[in-house]
This record gives sequence, C-alpha cells and structure tokens, in this order.
Amino acid sequence: MEKYQLYTTMGAGFESVVAKELQNLGYKTQTENGRVFFEGTQEDIVKTNLWLRTADRVKILLKEFKALDFDTLYNEVYDMDWAKLLPVDAKFPVQGRAVKSKLHSEPDVQSIVKKAIVDKMMDQYHRRGFLPETGSEYPLDVHIYKDKARISLDTTGESLFKRGYRVEHGGAPMKENFAAGLLKLTPYNGTHPLIDPMTGSGTLAIEAALIAKNIAPGTWRKFAFDNFDWFDKSIHPRMLEEAKAQVKPLEAPIWASDIDQSVLEFAKLNAHNAGVLQDIRFKQVAVKDFTTDLENGIIIANPPYGKRLKDKKSAEELYEQMGEVLGKYTDFSQYYLTADPNFEKYFGKKATKKRKLFNGNLRVDFYQYWANR
Repeated sequence: MEKYQLYTTMGAGFESVVAKELQNLGYKTQTENGRVFFEGTQEDIVKTNLWLRTADRVKILLKEFKALDFDTLYNEVYDMDWAKLLPVDAKFPVQGRAVKSKLHSEPDVQSIVKKAIVDKMMDQYHRRGFLPETGSEYPLDVHIYKDKARISLDTTGESLFKRGYRVEHGGAPMKENFAAGLLKLTPYNGTHPLIDPMTGSGTLAIEAALIAKNIAPGTWRKFAFDNFDWFDKSIHPRMLEEAKAQVKPLEAPIWASDIDQSVLEFAKLNAHNAGVLQDIRFKQVAVKDFTTDLENGIIIANPPYGKRLKDKKSAEELYEQMGEVLGKYTDFSQYYLTADPNFEKYFGKKATKKRKLFNGNLRVDFYQYWANR
C-alpha cells in the first residue's frame, strides 16, 4: 500500500498531547508548532481520523518547496501530477496561509495555486474552457512559513472536534477535542472516579466516558476521504467495526452536576447521542451544596469567569465556594480551567502546576492541584 507523509494539526499547547496519542497508536512522530508529522497508508489515515481525540485534522503533505516569488509557486504546483489526485469533476477549494514570508498576500497565494492546478488539469484531461467542479470535494491547503511552502490535502473535512453527538444550543460550549485534551493532561484513564461539578453541556464528562470505555471519537461521523475516488472504500467500514468491538464497560463512576437543570437536559441528550448516558450520573446541584462519598479520583471543571463586571463578582464568589467545598477533598486531584488570572487567590490555594492554553482565541490557565495520597 502506498505510504503518505501525514501530519495532524491541533490547538496551540496541545502538540505534545497529540504526539503522545499518535505514539500510543504506534507511530513515530516529529513535532513542530501546531503540527505533528508521521507516515502512513490509507489504513493509517482512517485509523487516525477515527481514534485521535485531541487533534483537529489529518492531512497528507503533497509537496514542500521554497517559494520566494509567484512564478516559483505556480511552477512547483503545476509540476505536480494533479490528475492522479483529482478527478476531472473534483471540487477543490484552496485555503491559503502565509506567515513571515515574501509572498504575504494570502488571496494571491490561494489564487495562484488554484490557477496552477486548473491549468495542469486542463492539460492532463485535454479540456478547454473550464472545469465543472461538480463532484466530490478535495480540500487543499497551501501554507507558506518563512518562505517554505507546503501543499496539503485535508483527509478529515469538518474538524475532528465535530464528533456528531452534540446538540447545538446557546452559549459557547467547550470543543470536544479541547475537553479531551484537558483530560489527557490529567492522569485520567477510566480506572478512578471522575467528577465535573460545573458540567454545562456535559462535554468533559462525555469525553471522559469515551476514554474510559475505549470508544473511538470518530464513531459517529464521515470524513473527507470517504469521497476521494482513489481511496479504498472498504477500509473505513471495516475499521469502524473493529473499533466498535474494542468498546469496554465502565470501571469507575463519572459524576456530572450543574446548578442549571435546563443545561443538564442538553448534557443528557448529548450523552445519549454518544451512547454513554447510562455511564454518567447527572445531578442538579450547586457547588456550595456539593458532596461526594467517592474517593481517590479526579475533579475537573471549566468554571464560568466574569467577562462583565457584574459577572466577575459572582465568578469570584463561586471560586471561593469551590475552595471551601471542593478544596477539602484532598484525596482528589483537581483541575480547573479559567481565564481569570486571580483564580488561586479566590480559591484560597496555590496550584501545584499551572499550564497556559488557548481556548479558541482566549488565553486561559489550567490550574492543577495534585492529590495528597
């Protein structure tokens, strides 16, 4: 089977987490900012799309070259064998990024790459006029960094965080792969209890259940490669069945609570769609009233933080309640994500470790309080 140079993209700060995931799946990796590289066949493209919990996308690196001017960019792209990759009716949107490079105009970079591909395909397919672009989509990507251009094909389609189990509703819930990334920054593996006392739409608890039960996060969705005409159509259904056969029962309890019953209903629906409703104990309870008889587990939460002045005060009061109520469970390792730089002050305790992350464009800190065991 043909081997491809592959790479995954991910949110800032999660490179090492994705690299570890890939290594655990059996791949040798190389890491740079925002990307982890590995090699693989079509089977590996399916496997990584199906199983990676913390990445955004899996791409095929088609070509890499130095591009200091538009002529070079055009010629290098034109020289590629596009008919091998794209059928005559292929729809091939080209996305472009240029950073710290001589060719800094992204619209121009995109249109030159697109023109080079069109010209080459017209020659290869002996066409005149235009290409129909009415067929399957092949999402292409040109990225120029410090004058080094990379041309890639996205095998994923919609980002891997779109698992397919979440019902859309108001607010900005945490992305699924971000939640999985936070869990991977803790020792959680499903053998100890996990509690999310501010669960919102349930994403952290659901991702924890998927990890604990060894459920592939790509179980419910299709990928861009499903529509590539040269891709072996038998691999995805076979590997999906193999993945389903690896699901195991839950070992330790997962609790998810929230003060808001209407939000909990969404969380339950999401858990039902992910097939883990019966594995999570949902309960309406405010943090100040929270109690548990569970021991030696993990508490993880994304508490609200006040963007407006009025909300800021109530967020600070909540952090104080968290310190008073949750802080006493010293046999639990505790992990809290917030954009409030004064979190430790109100929680009443300095974190064992603090990690800077970006939730979308928002700078946040992941405060880690390790258990006294």
